[in-house]
Amino acid sequence: MTFAALQPLADRAALYTALRQDQLAAATEALGDHRWDADMTAGTITFSANDDPSRQLVTHAHLVATIAPGPRSLLWAWAHPHGDRQGVAAPLRAFGEANGVSELTSGELPFPEGASGDSDWIAAAAHTVGGAAVEITGRSPYYSAPIGGGTRAVFLLDAPLPSLTVAAAAIVLPRVLSGLALPDARTSVWDLARLAEWPLTWTDDAFTGAVVSDSSGSMTFRFDEHARITGVESTMGAAQAPSGLRPEA
Repeated sequence: MTFAALQPLADRAALYTALRQDQLAAATEALGDHRWDADMTAGTITFSANDDPSRQLVTHAHLVATIAPGPRSLLWAWAHPHGDRQGVAAPLRAFGEANGVSELTSGELPFPEGASGDSDWIAAAAHTVGGAAVEITGRSPYYSAPIGGGTRAVFLLDAPLPSLTVAAAAIVLPRVLSGLALPDARTSVWDLARLAEWPLTWTDDAFTGAVVSDSSGSMTFRFDEHARITGVESTMGAAQAPSGLRPEA
């Protein structure tokens, strides 16, 4: 566990977040072996192919927080000396004030008691912070960047990625679900539809299924009594046949 109060927010957005992170990974992997560079004056993070630096993915980067092993603390961007007090982290603070989440209203958040604070823990904490930021702001993807001395910075990116469609999600969903733990999969599907701006319809009053759709197609999620996904069927446009997947329960 990293920051306990932030984890439920990250969990709720986990499916949408994973799909958007997958889109970012696909875009950077298309560059082949690559590097990233941050220009804080311009407010950009640029991913460049090592064999041809002209091949780039340029993103506008919004600092959310830094997580540092020295002081063993997280520092929100709105409290950072070089942060933007009215920037993308401001809605997180406002959410905390409106919902009584003190971890979002304290400028500097100490590591939880007993936290190892090592590189693996900090990396996991950065993913929790990124997921919570996606949930609250609706912006994605995020990027967790090592910035020296074991410190990581978490950014929300405005990246030239295509909008997430039902058809695109259906293609990668089996792989994404296979590596994703969803504490409440039914809620995560509902939140996926909310964040992706897809209409969602429950199949019955017991919420045993949910249908999401857009102009590219539709998917029907099936849930068991523990709100786990037991199956997904998809129909992608008039010219494509339905497909299905059966993830592990």
